[in-house]
Amino acid sequence: GLEGDRIAVHSKTHHCMVDGVSGSELIAELLTSEPVEKVETPRVWKPRPVPTSFALGAGEIARVARAPLGVGEALWKLARDEGGARHQLGERLRAAQRMVSDSSGTTPAPFNQPVGPYRRSDWMTLPIDRMRAVRRAVDCTLNDVVLATTADALGRFLSRYRGIDVDGRRFTAMTPVSVRSEDESGTLGNRVSSWTVELPLAERDPLETLRRIHAQTEALKASKQALGAEMLTQVTEWTGSGLLSLGSRLMNLGTPFNMVVTNVPGPRTPLYMLESQLLEIHPHVPLIGTLGLGLALFSYAGTLSWGFSADWDLVPDLHDLVLEVEAAFERLCKAAGV
Repeated sequence: GLEGDRIAVHSKTHHCMVDGVSGSELIAELLTSEPVEKVETPRVWKPRPVPTSFALGAGEIARVARAPLGVGEALWKLARDEGGARHQLGERLRAAQRMVSDSSGTTPAPFNQPVGPYRRSDWMTLPIDRMRAVRRAVDCTLNDVVLATTADALGRFLSRYRGIDVDGRRFTAMTPVSVRSEDESGTLGNRVSSWTVELPLAERDPLETLRRIHAQTEALKASKQALGAEMLTQVTEWTGSGLLSLGSRLMNLGTPFNMVVTNVPGPRTPLYMLESQLLEIHPHVPLIGTLGLGLALFSYAGTLSWGFSADWDLVPDLHDLVLEVEAAFERLCKAAGV
């Protein structure tokens, strides 16, 4: 029913099943690399029977019973220092400590309030070649370019549309980091950790913003903060759902960062559903607790889509932020000579 005789497909998947990387691979599996006239007849699908209460209980008992074995194996490796286990544990503990300390002192933004049930969505696309040209000109990563553009746009958005003095405000973004190894490619599941990056909202020099963010991400790589976040998430596998439930409740009271900015690499070549080419794909990040604004990016066939998600009431002027992001990227290109 879209103009130009097009269709749209809305896919919604819980993050406990797939992370961004495996979700991208799943999209590539569902579509085809060449147009086809008809779909092959699918195999007969026989679902597993619904588990009984007894089977669910027995499975949970078995999981709890196996947990000490895993802890014992880890302690044995630690005692023998197998594979540098002591050094790895020390690195993870120090990384977790740095992650917790770095997340303190964040200044709430106007959209850091309890979210309601209604959402606003918006999106824009940029040629990924131009973003890579900026990356090469400044010698940084593509994610640094994304964060610098976001910082410039948000600083001007909060000043212009909210009347907020951004000088001295500590605004942080949680940026997911894939810890998926090469042998885990093509598997489902969630293999994502995170960084917390401070965005210099008051800086008006686009190149200085980019340099400051690049210095942070390089330091985060060196400090292995992602390992610390991964270790904290793995603790829930030993403690069961109680700690996870407590963490979810605390998220509703407030979060140690202002927003999520996630960047997922997608298919580089065009994909097809039957004879219809997939023209655009726009990602959206879920909102929870006091995170009233989120930004997800997804690359596909030479373009990078920026998907904006916001609480309906907290960010009624979401499209103005989209326009600010477009303008911020143009300023960065000009400053970098691209």
